[in-house]
Amino acid sequence: MTSEITLFVNPTAGRGRGAHAAQPAASALRDAGFSVRTVLGSDAPDALSRAREAVRGGTGALIAVGGDGMISLALQAVAGTRTPLGVVAVGTGNDFARGLGLPVRDPAAAGRSVAVALKGGNIREIDLGRVLPGADGAAAPRTGERWFGSVLAAGFDSRVNDRGNRMRRPSGRLKYDLAMVAELAAFRPLPYRLVLDGGPAREIEATLVAVGNGPSYGGGMRICAGAELDDGLLDVTVVGACSRTTLVRVFPKVYRGTHLGHPAVTSYRVRRIELRAAGVTGYADGEPLGALPLTAECVPRAVRVIGC
Repeated sequence: MTSEITLFVNPTAGRGRGAHAAQPAASALRDAGFSVRTVLGSDAPDALSRAREAVRGGTGALIAVGGDGMISLALQAVAGTRTPLGVVAVGTGNDFARGLGLPVRDPAAAGRSVAVALKGGNIREIDLGRVLPGADGAAAPRTGERWFGSVLAAGFDSRVNDRGNRMRRPSGRLKYDLAMVAELAAFRPLPYRLVLDGGPAREIEATLVAVGNGPSYGGGMRICAGAELDDGLLDVTVVGACSRTTLVRVFPKVYRGTHLGHPAVTSYRVRRIELRAAGVTGYADGEPLGALPLTAECVPRAVRVIGC
């Protein structure tokens, strides 16, 4: 393991916490004897290009500083390689870090944890979800792949994201709370076509379909509460057709994961899912994938994560 490692920084994460977090994380790593190079980018594609260049160049580790969006970007650079990923989680949701039991919103502690783990060889191999465009993935060149660590959302939840992303005000979580209220007013169950592990197509009406490599999204909503990061499977949660009243009643249970026992909710464990619904955008780790259809599959031991 080379002592030269790369800090991959999103300065805007958590309303500016990313920029402030980089310094204590870097200091902790340098104090432990590591040579730290910092990578920024003018935008997400430029940042990803620079991260991939660091991985190709043999960096000892890629340490993502930011929220789930930044970690998602880092996953695109390290998935399928031997370069380990470190996480300094300072975003709003931090679901990937929470799912792994890593420090959240404490960059100095996260930096120390990464340093100790690197020196001790404490690196865990976990699964990732891989998304392919198209209902069967057949049209997907490798350049069309997208990796995710937590949850792929498609339905009511992704429409809330769509609306929130279009809103200029207010900022932060309140924007998405207001977007949820607006989407509830327009709420209608949607027709889906699901194919699970190559089996027969299932034509259903549903409120949402969530595909989880990890258990949570949206800052602790345990939509796929039973998902494990190293079982070689994706957990699929289907919230069936239901009324607004039922949806409002069930929604608070998501934070405890107890919604899985509701009669309107069905769950599956699969290696691969083909998902189709008209007018629905897929989001993975909170980042837009584009319109359905798409295929998602679990790739076992796809990434090496430091200190979890």
